[in-house]
Amino acid sequence: MEWFLVAPIAGLASIALASYLYHYVKSQDMGTERMREIAGAIKEGARAYLKRQNITLAFFVLVMATILGALFTYLESAFHGISIAFSYIIGSVCATVAAYVGMMAAVEANVRTANAAREGLKKAFPVAFYGGAVMGLSIIGLSLLGISLLYFLYTVVLGWSAADAAKVVLGFSFGASALALFAKAGGGIYTKTADISADLVGKVELGIPEDDPRNPAVIADNVGDNVGDCAGMGADLTDSYIASIVAAMILGAEIGEFKLTTLPLIIAAIGLFASIIGAFIIRLSIKGNPGAALNRGSFSTWTIFAILLFIVTYMSGLEGNRWLGVLLPTMAGLIAGVIIGVTSDYFTSIDRGPAQSVAKASTTGAAINILTGFSYGIISIVPPVLGICAATIAAWFLAQAYNVNPYYGIAISAVGMLATVGMTISADAYGPISDNAKGIAEQSGLGEEVIEIADRLDAAGNTTKAITKGFAIGAAALTVLALFSAYAHTVDIKTLDLMSPEVVVGVFIGGMMPPLLSALLILAVGRNSERMVEEIRRQFREIPGLIEGKAKPNYARCVDIATKGALKELILPCSLAITVPILTLVFLGKEALAGFLAGSIVTGIIFALFMANSGGLWDNAKKYIESGAYGGKGSEAHKAAVTGDTVGDPFKDTAGPSLNTMITVMSLVAEVFAVPILLLLA
Repeated sequence: MEWFLVAPIAGLASIALASYLYHYVKSQDMGTERMREIAGAIKEGARAYLKRQNITLAFFVLVMATILGALFTYLESAFHGISIAFSYIIGSVCATVAAYVGMMAAVEANVRTANAAREGLKKAFPVAFYGGAVMGLSIIGLSLLGISLLYFLYTVVLGWSAADAAKVVLGFSFGASALALFAKAGGGIYTKTADISADLVGKVELGIPEDDPRNPAVIADNVGDNVGDCAGMGADLTDSYIASIVAAMILGAEIGEFKLTTLPLIIAAIGLFASIIGAFIIRLSIKGNPGAALNRGSFSTWTIFAILLFIVTYMSGLEGNRWLGVLLPTMAGLIAGVIIGVTSDYFTSIDRGPAQSVAKASTTGAAINILTGFSYGIISIVPPVLGICAATIAAWFLAQAYNVNPYYGIAISAVGMLATVGMTISADAYGPISDNAKGIAEQSGLGEEVIEIADRLDAAGNTTKAITKGFAIGAAALTVLALFSAYAHTVDIKTLDLMSPEVVVGVFIGGMMPPLLSALLILAVGRNSERMVEEIRRQFREIPGLIEGKAKPNYARCVDIATKGALKELILPCSLAITVPILTLVFLGKEALAGFLAGSIVTGIIFALFMANSGGLWDNAKKYIESGAYGGKGSEAHKAAVTGDTVGDPFKDTAGPSLNTMITVMSLVAEVFAVPILLLLA
C-alpha cells in the first residue's frame, strides 16, 4: 500500500509543476497591440467552441450516466449503480478538463512564442515547449490522480474487493474515452474545415500567404489548431492512457493479485516522473535545432523510465523472479512505442526521403503527388504493425516464462508504451502552439526574420505531431488488445471459432467500422468546407477593398460556420461507435462481439497509421517546397503540393487520430455492457 501512494503523489507533483509552467508562460510579454488583438480573437473563438461543445455533450453524459446507474442498480445494488455512474461522470469531467486545459495553455503560449521569436530561436522555443508541457503534465497528472483516488476510495475506505473496485474505475475510463471521441472528432472536423477552406481560396485561388490577415478563415484556422490538435489530441491521448492502466488493473484483479492490480498505477507514476525530468532536459538542450532538442528529451525520458522501471519491478515484492514477467513485457511495449515514433519521424519529417520524394513528384502535378504520398503512407504501416506484433508476442511469452498471466503481460506492455505520454503530449501540443505563433507573426507583420524563426519551430512541431499520432495509435493497439483480453475473461471466452458464422459476421462488421467512421468524418469535413469556401468567396466578392488589404474580413462568420458544422456532424459517427457493439452483442451473441472487436482492431490500426502518416507526409512535402525547393511558393509544384496537403489534412487531423479513440471506445463498451446485457437476455 505504501508503494501505491506513489501514484497520487506523482499526479499532484505533475499538476503543481504544470501550474508553475503556466505562470511562467503567462509572465512572458504578449507583444504589440496587433498581436494581442489577434490572440484575443483566437482565444475567444476557441472558448466559444468548447463551451458550445460541452453544453451539447453534457446532455449525452447525463443520459449515459443514468443508463449505467439504472442498469447496475437493477442487476447488483443501488450503491453499485451510483458508484459506476459517479465514476463515469468523473471520467467525462476529466476528459473535458483535459481538453480545456490544453486549449487554454496553447492560446496563452502562441502569442508569447511569436513575440519571443523577435529575440531569437532560443528565447521562443522554451515558451512554446513549456506551453505544451502545461497540457501534458496537467492532464496526465489529473488522470493518474483520478484513477488512484477512486481505487483508494473503494478498496481502502469502503473495503470493496480489488475486482469490484477495478470495475468502478472502468466507468471512469469509459467516461473519459466517450468524451475523448467526441472531442477528437469534433475538433478534427472544425480544424480541417477551416484549414482546407483557407488554403483552397487563399493559396490556390488568390495566391495569398497561408496566414494572410485578409483571409476571412484565418482566425478560424488558428482556432482549429487549438480545439483540434490541442484540446482534441489531449483528450485522445488521455483516453488511451487511462484505458491502458484500467485494462491492466482489471486483469490483475481478476487474476486475484493485489500487487499486479496496483503495479500499473506505480509504473504510470514513474513514467510521469521521467516525463518531468525529460521536460527539463529539453529546456537545457536547445542549441538551434528544435527537432533535435525534442528528440533528446524523448530519448532521455525513455531511458530514465527504463531505469526506474527496473528498480520498481525488482522491489515489487513478487515472489521469485516473477518481477521479470512484469519488467520485460513493459519494456517490450516501450520499445514498440519507440519503433513507431522513429517510423513516423522517418516517413513524415521534412528532412527525410519520403517527404522530399513527394515534393519532387509535385513537379508533375497533383495526381502524382497524391499517388506518391498515398503509397508511402501504406508502406509506413509496415514497421509499426511489425513492432506491435513483436511487442504482443514478446509480452505474451515473456510473461508466461516467468509465471505471470500472459494476458496481463500484454496489458502491462500497453502501460509501458504509454507511461511516458506526459512527454509525448507536451511535444505534441508544442506543434499547434508554434503553428499559431507563425500565423500571429505573419498577421502582425513582424518581418521575414521572425517568420522564419517561427517556421523553424513549426516544422519541428509538424513532425512531433506526426510522431505523437503514430505513438497514440500504436498504444491504442496494445490497449485494445488488453481490453479484448479483459472482455474475453469477463464473459468466459476461451477460444474463438472462425468456422462459426456468428464470429465471422462479427469480424466483418467490426472490420467495417473504422473505414465507415473515416468516411463519415471526411465527408463531414467536405460538407462543412463547402459552406466555408462559399463564405470566403462571398466576402472577397462583396467587401470592397478586402483583397487590397484596405478592409477587414468578417472572421466571426467563418468561426461560426466551423463551430456549428463540427458539432452537427460529429453526432452520427460517434453514436455508431457506442451503439453498434451493443447491437452486435444483442443480436449475434458474445462470441460475435469478440469477433467484432478483433476485426475493428485490425482495420482500425491499419487505417489510422496510414492516414496519420500520409497526411503528415503531404504536409511536410508542401513545407519543403515552400522552403524554396522546386520553384518555392507560388510555383506549379507548390500548387500541386497544396492540393495533396488538402487531401491529407482530414486524413491526419480528423479521421486518422479519431480511429484509435473509436476502437478504444468500442472495446470499453463491450467490457462495460457485456455482462449486464447478457444477464438481461438470459
